[in-house]
Amino acid sequence: MKPLLKIVSASLFTATMLGVSLSPSTPANAQQTAQRSGPVCGERGSLMTQLKGKYSELPKSMGLAANGSVLEVLTANTGTWTILLTNPQGITCLIAAGEHWEEMEQRKADYTPS
Repeated sequence: MKPLLKIVSASLFTATMLGVSLSPSTPANAQQTAQRSGPVCGERGSLMTQLKGKYSELPKSMGLAANGSVLEVLTANTGTWTILLTNPQGITCLIAAGEHWEEMEQRKADYTPS
């Protein structure tokens, strides 16, 4: 998973930063817009306010990457979801969004160290 996160974060932060605008009508439309024109990035508080106001999405989980970036998953009871990545400089980018979020039962990984 480390290489994927490095690829995602490298492509996000080398791309041109856009102004914050979550005007598309659904998270899926927001993702399609981001794919066409580059990532939607801005101040975290502003993005969080827009996602809560427009889609009722709230933080569900988060993790810290080796490069200091914070990855957050936001979800809503309606099934919409958004993944945000905040770099160490404080810039937050929407990296994926969609519909039909489904919680899964948490299980222990079948991992045996060698």
